[in-house]
Amino acid sequence: MFNKILIANRGEIAVRIIRACREMGIKTVAVYSQADQDSLHTLLADEAICIGSAPSTQSYLNIERILTATVAMKADAIHPGFGFLSENARFAELCEKCNIAFIGPSADLINKMGNKSEARKTMMEAGVPVVPGGKEAVHHAEEAKKIAEKIGFPVMIKASSGGGGKGMRISRGSEDFEANFNNAQMESIKGFSDDTMYIEKYIENPRHIEFQIMADKYGEVVHLGERDCSIQRRHQKVLEESPSAAISKDLRHQMGEVAVRAAKAVGYENAGTIEFLLDKYKNFYFMEMNTRIQVEHPVTEMVTGLDLIKEQIRIAAGEHLSVKQEEVLIQGHAIECRVNAENPSKNFMPCPGRIQYVHVPGGNGVRVDTHIYNDYKVPANYDSMLMKLIVHGKDREEAIAKMRSALGELIIEGIETNVDFQFDILSHEAYRDGKVDTDFIPRYFPDYVR
Repeated sequence: MFNKILIANRGEIAVRIIRACREMGIKTVAVYSQADQDSLHTLLADEAICIGSAPSTQSYLNIERILTATVAMKADAIHPGFGFLSENARFAELCEKCNIAFIGPSADLINKMGNKSEARKTMMEAGVPVVPGGKEAVHHAEEAKKIAEKIGFPVMIKASSGGGGKGMRISRGSEDFEANFNNAQMESIKGFSDDTMYIEKYIENPRHIEFQIMADKYGEVVHLGERDCSIQRRHQKVLEESPSAAISKDLRHQMGEVAVRAAKAVGYENAGTIEFLLDKYKNFYFMEMNTRIQVEHPVTEMVTGLDLIKEQIRIAAGEHLSVKQEEVLIQGHAIECRVNAENPSKNFMPCPGRIQYVHVPGGNGVRVDTHIYNDYKVPANYDSMLMKLIVHGKDREEAIAKMRSALGELIIEGIETNVDFQFDILSHEAYRDGKVDTDFIPRYFPDYVR
């Protein structure tokens, strides 16, 4: 087992990893930018080291500085969390060259599955159902338009290196295709330094269903059930739950088997997520694979009782999976709300600033993952997420009631947040009835869509 792990991240996920390491008796090193010198993860870790100024390119995305810090602090492993360098194949490769364990899949696997068009091609060859679309990646609007016309509109234009909703556009006809393609490509170049795109059929009103998989170094792969991530704004997840109200036991078994087959097809290791689109006829299609831990992993932990961060660390250290597929039991229902520093009534404008007072809810089945505290200053340089509020109930109805109660108890003063918006979603009749898809927010909350 590792002696010391450096956490190459910030915010609530850094705190989450530190807590798991503490329970495992592993020492931790926090890295931080100048803007994060007072962040909670720097106070909880055994050691902390500044790696640069506020811009991510000068700190959390600076591979050389992170590796230098790892060597200087004599850490033998790095946990990248999510975002930043978590799906950067070059970073994983350099960790290996520096004899530092990367807690995640290999550079080759990140390359293969992190590139969305390459992953799509790999899944097609493995017999995994994919959304109809082009098999090859494209770089120019003209060739992409030919594929779109062959598939038939509407189509989804996607960045091969995309994630977090970036580099994605829907085109409903040839007249708007070129503009949408160019805008998505420019966003991809800016966000991922990659102009590679691909085209697939746009599935109307689908659910976004993802399966959590864990795989060790010995070829063992299990899935831990699904998460329904259909509540989104501009392809960004807002609220997640497990299990999905749309998935029967038989469909879960079928989709889970496909997810495991997909992971085995590429010889996957560590934590990963197989993401599907589910149409109204219960047909499901592979969309992409995330080669990292997900923001929404706590809902899976709540319904399975497994600690996914600890499992990641054990796998990276060469241990076998702690569970077999038949031992994975989905119990009850869990919901996660992402609480962000943003103003929904002003087009979700980020609202950094000083938190004057915070009171977090508690009680049976209530979990709060956060890095904020009274008088904490939320920097303007990073993602606006302040905390993840997670609840677990015996069924979906109880989980919804528990989340409404928890949101009502949550107090954050000094800055604007999306707490009331989350409460409105949970209170909507369509949500309570489980009638959700990826167009839920545009359909029922048009005033919040710009």
